[in-house]
Amino acid sequence: MRGTAHAVNIFASFQSSTGACVARYYRPIVTAMAGRSMHTNSLLEDESFRIKNYHEYFSPHSLLRQPSAIRDLQKHVAKPGMISLGGGSPNPATFPWATMTFKTKEGVDLKLTEEETVTALQYSATPGLAKLRDTLQHLQKRFHHPQIPTDIAVTTGSQEALSRAFEMLLGPSDSLLVENPTYSGSLAFLNATDTHLAGVATDERGLIPESLSEVLETWDATQPAGRTRPRVLYTVPTGANPSGGTIDAERRQRVYAIARRWGLLILEDDPYFFLQFGERVPSYLSMDTDGRVLRFDSVSKVLSSGLRVGFATGPAELIERMNLHTQAVNLHPSGLSQMCVLKLLLHWGDAGFDRHIASTVDFYRAQRDAFLAAASKHLTGLAEWHAPDAGMFVWIKLLGVEDSRALIADKAVAAKVLLVPGIAFTPVERGATTTSPYVRAAYSTATLADMDEALRRLGELLRTGGTV
Repeated sequence: MRGTAHAVNIFASFQSSTGACVARYYRPIVTAMAGRSMHTNSLLEDESFRIKNYHEYFSPHSLLRQPSAIRDLQKHVAKPGMISLGGGSPNPATFPWATMTFKTKEGVDLKLTEEETVTALQYSATPGLAKLRDTLQHLQKRFHHPQIPTDIAVTTGSQEALSRAFEMLLGPSDSLLVENPTYSGSLAFLNATDTHLAGVATDERGLIPESLSEVLETWDATQPAGRTRPRVLYTVPTGANPSGGTIDAERRQRVYAIARRWGLLILEDDPYFFLQFGERVPSYLSMDTDGRVLRFDSVSKVLSSGLRVGFATGPAELIERMNLHTQAVNLHPSGLSQMCVLKLLLHWGDAGFDRHIASTVDFYRAQRDAFLAAASKHLTGLAEWHAPDAGMFVWIKLLGVEDSRALIADKAVAAKVLLVPGIAFTPVERGATTTSPYVRAAYSTATLADMDEALRRLGELLRTGGTV
């Protein structure tokens, strides 16, 4: 792969564009390369790390995807003076809706004009409505300061975007680096493929860089002959589902350096980025100078989960390839959902968005604190957990329990308390069996009284060996 191990200070030159609040996380590192001592800045100027050809990452299935001749016309439809006889769009005169109005909790009516209503209800471009994409690019520049050109595709939730990325990058019998534990929604897709899932150890601070290095360095010695080394890392770096762990800035820097050494693409699944309870940790997208990060965001956790609006950000070549997968399956995300998000973001502006995020963070911080207080009250001596710095989840290890499945699926349900057994988040080989003493608890929707009662019931189950 690309050279020897490099630990690279990818933010050394960022201070002028991102400010001291971001740049201070990244300290200068002197790196040995081919027997020479090289300062980070000189490595940044070495374009050998930059990905110039993504075809080597695309799956055979993805390389067969070709642009739709009809979909390709869509980008020209709105041009002044254009007369379209090419598409098969229904005539909007037949649509039964004239306008639509959304009322916010502030009491403001957000009304769609007749033109906006037609746009929302008609076929539209596969990557998403142009004005929404521009608005989301503005958000990404505000919060992530991409150091290289990026493109954006709006998707039907980030779950769809992930499935498109997996299809695009994973061929038959390919391997994928995943955190252990990892998001069960991604496992639901991956477990139905021939992909080998290579688990990387985590702790309360998220992915452990030493484990990632070990998996890659010992690959040939520990894997069956012929199994190819992974080219892609999938990670949920902030308030991870299920562990609640957030990878700090120093670890992210080390992970990015490892990705450079081994030529990895990083799939940054980050739906809880805005639900950080302290200072936000810089994203992988913000440190990417090579074009190796494909980032996934969602409005589900901060606006509405039912709108099903997510978006992917990354190098244009990757976004364009993902769009080929989307146009072959569902053409484009819902125009009505996109317009709803667009009108709200334009109404709020930066200041309104920031106020809403601050209020949302305050809400979930209070929920977390109440959950942790109830856990200390009812589970001390029976379980172990760590306080999450972001997100909606607490990862609980049940002491004296080898496998939480039976306790949670049967006895806890009988006691009317719902949690998710840890095995649901464990990457394993197809047909293999494993156990987990963990459970995932979500503190997002339960009332404070219900959280207290639920953990009292769980504590009683653990004390009595599963009888209440």
